[in-house]
Amino acid sequence: MLIQNPVQTSELAFPILECFHIAGFALAIGATALVDFRLLEWGVLSRTPAQLNRALELWMLGGLIVAVFAGFGLFSSDPDMYYENWAFLIKMFCLVLAILFNYTIHRKVVQSGASPGVSKLVACVSLALWVSIIFGGIFIAWVRPGLGLS
Repeated sequence: MLIQNPVQTSELAFPILECFHIAGFALAIGATALVDFRLLEWGVLSRTPAQLNRALELWMLGGLIVAVFAGFGLFSSDPDMYYENWAFLIKMFCLVLAILFNYTIHRKVVQSGASPGVSKLVACVSLALWVSIIFGGIFIAWVRPGLGLS
């Protein structure tokens, strides 16, 4: 007896997983964006970037965990399609870069209170990485395997 993937056999499994995936990323990217906006001197100016980061870091991590685990479920629905989709590959590359950047350089700059120029550069790079992940996810549906567009 073969074990069947519930994501492939249920009509609701994929849309439910996708909702969790999107909600998790919204939470993670939203929390990070608030800190980045503070580094850019926009938004919540009543707190330092370090204070804001401490208040939001568990929300960011929780959202990221939800998004990644829901993403594993979505990936399991058709791994071959995802492996051959360049938008997915770019999204995964940017995700790894964004996570590494967020937990190394970004964190150090936020906690150290770096100069405004460095803070703004780090915030812009962070926002660009997270936004590229969003666009990569959107384009997965529009890209055929290989280099063709649908």
